[in-house]
Amino acid sequence: MTDIRRATSLRPGQFKHLIRVAAVTGRNPERDVMLLWVTHTTGIRVTELAQVEVSDVLYPSGAVRPEVYLSSSITKGCRARNIYLTHPKCLQSLERWFEVRMARRWGYTGADEYRGMRPGSKLVLSHKGQAFELAFKYRQLDSGPEVYRACDSLQQAISRLYRQAGIKQGSSHSGRRSLAAKVLAATGDVETVQMILGHADLDHSKPYLTVDQATIRRAF
Repeated sequence: MTDIRRATSLRPGQFKHLIRVAAVTGRNPERDVMLLWVTHTTGIRVTELAQVEVSDVLYPSGAVRPEVYLSSSITKGCRARNIYLTHPKCLQSLERWFEVRMARRWGYTGADEYRGMRPGSKLVLSHKGQAFELAFKYRQLDSGPEVYRACDSLQQAISRLYRQAGIKQGSSHSGRRSLAAKVLAATGDVETVQMILGHADLDHSKPYLTVDQATIRRAF
């Protein structure tokens, strides 16, 4: 929970700066820009994103699915939920990433379906065209020990994007925090935030909620 509390929620100007920097740095800028748009517009966790496959995001026709089902096998707490790929710039970033993948023949089969990509290949790949590996981890909770999976390498890759942009306390949790703040400001409904983030309990959503002074003034 400490890392979540420490992760910053980005203002619109900060996010634009983050995207501009990511687009011109690193070995895989199209992928990096896509990562930022997806995490900031869907609230998906990084470890969940590492497990999403091409067939989860594309129809066999090659069209992008507006609604992506995250099965209980890849979500935290085994709670299945949907995320929504509807933001125009997020969709643009996905298109650019698919173009790069096809040009580099990463997960490419040449078949008529899924734009010629292997449906079971992971959406997010490393700069070498390989899937990010997950590791089993252990932690002690009040209810007892828990075993969970985490994708540290992808988390580090995303956190590096924030450091390159000079955004302090930016991390892989910042996308979820930023989206939670926007949804709360737009709806005033904490339960909606809870559903988007995939939390079983409202208390789990509270560390993600940040409301700026301008929002508080408008509320008054």
